[in-house]
Amino acid sequence: MDIPGDEPDLDAEIAQARADVAAGRIVEAVDRLQTLIEVPIYDHRLHYAMAAALGAVGDVEGQRSWLLDAQTFHALQAISEQDGVDMARFVSEPDYALQIGDQAYADGKMGLAAAAFGQLAPQPGATFYVIMRWGLSLLHQGRVQEAITAFTLAADTYKSSIAHEFLLYACFFAENGVRLHAAEARRWAQLYAPPPANLPFANSDLAGRKLRIGYVAPTLLRSQLNPFIVPVLENHDLDQLDVFIYCADPKTEIGIRATAVRGIETLSDIDAASLIASDGIDILIDLWGHTADGRLGVFALKPAPVQAAWINYVQTTGLAAIDYVLHADGTQAADDDALFVEQIWRLGPIAVPFRPGARLDPTPTPALANGFVTFASFNHPARLNDATVAAWARILKGRAGSRLLLKYRYFLDPVLQQAVLARFLGHGVTAERIVFEGHSTGPDYLKSFGRIDLALDPSPAPGGTTSSEAVSNGVPLLTLRGPDFYSRVGTLRLEPLGLHQLVAESWDDYVAKALALTEDLAALDALRAEVRPRFEASPIRDEAGFTAILEDAFRQMFERWKTGG
Repeated sequence: MDIPGDEPDLDAEIAQARADVAAGRIVEAVDRLQTLIEVPIYDHRLHYAMAAALGAVGDVEGQRSWLLDAQTFHALQAISEQDGVDMARFVSEPDYALQIGDQAYADGKMGLAAAAFGQLAPQPGATFYVIMRWGLSLLHQGRVQEAITAFTLAADTYKSSIAHEFLLYACFFAENGVRLHAAEARRWAQLYAPPPANLPFANSDLAGRKLRIGYVAPTLLRSQLNPFIVPVLENHDLDQLDVFIYCADPKTEIGIRATAVRGIETLSDIDAASLIASDGIDILIDLWGHTADGRLGVFALKPAPVQAAWINYVQTTGLAAIDYVLHADGTQAADDDALFVEQIWRLGPIAVPFRPGARLDPTPTPALANGFVTFASFNHPARLNDATVAAWARILKGRAGSRLLLKYRYFLDPVLQQAVLARFLGHGVTAERIVFEGHSTGPDYLKSFGRIDLALDPSPAPGGTTSSEAVSNGVPLLTLRGPDFYSRVGTLRLEPLGLHQLVAESWDDYVAKALALTEDLAALDALRAEVRPRFEASPIRDEAGFTAILEDAFRQMFERWKTGG
């Protein structure tokens, strides 16, 4: 029995509250936590635990409110515990707080960075840099709505097309994101890329000459585009095509296969458009979209008679000057036309090939040796929305002893870790079931695939390059066919391989498939042995065949323009 006036054993009380939440004793947990908070005893762990308890009873707004307090208190405490930090200066000197925020951001500690930038950004006269850093540090924790608020503040305060593009990116991960993005993309175009005048073009018929195509991106070889675009460039028929690359600096594209490589980093949009027009380009393809350092302003000037968007940006650009966006058949959904300014041009079972780099030697499913199943996601924290967390928690609870590996640079942030654990605890999943890892490269990164029994795709914002890398390394990937084109992107990594059993049609089906696939480890191992050979035999690896389809699509687009179709 506690002696009156003695402080409670806080560690034991918090541990008991968490155990109560995990066991579904929510009333007891809330009562215990409320008593502790009212003492008052300050500890951010209390707020995380209360957030978990409210999540367990479906109080979404309450959970978010308590989670926000927990993240803020936790970040401030972590900042105060750093060697040499003067909290009095942190609170009173903006330049000092900015210095701490910059260091936290550089270290990948986005919770700390958000706390530092967050006390500066809402103040009158806050710089564009501070507001943008605030938005990014929030987004990198998956605090999507807060990030949208920050980017909106930057875009509206500074009338910035760049800030508005970051807002567009954040929309990918928001609730009802594709529709929110479609509206914002149109607004971006109205503000910064009004429809071009009907310019005359002198491009002649293709009889007796090569089709001239141009690709635009800051860099092709030194970016995520490389494994997707290089197979196409290497298979283009240069006897029938002239291929022009418009990049930031040609020095970054040494060895690229093209007719010509032009540097446009130092050129204004008008000058870059003039250069492209002087090259007589028939089809101009944007590979970058509303991503940092993109050149959609050039496309808005319509320097080529036909313009298309491809690879890096599957959403609408919002630009009337862009005629087409290139998609695969499998992403088609009922409301596509309403979401796009461009016309969707479908290329068949895939929208792009993928050429993997170094790969892991084939490995058996690790559960055979471990004795437990490892699920994993190597995706950005912003993709882990509430529906995804709820489904993954159901899977973990249904597969006794299993673990979930979350691997991304920002998952080393202690604030993000505790927020994620609180969200899972709200669904009855305790901390020892979640493993966090940061960024790795080379052999260490490849070895990570050898530790996964089943990769889990988030939804409605599925994985990108990391999903392609998982399948190419023989890891089974479970994805959900969502209601719109964006939430169906994950199917393109599986259905062209004939792995239809890895595509779920609902969240209930998703959970059921995950549990069924991991029930029989011998069967899971047999499936794993199929994934890589199926990948190699799939259209994804038919680089020449896909490139021929793409070239034919470009010719059809040009002929359609030429004939006024």
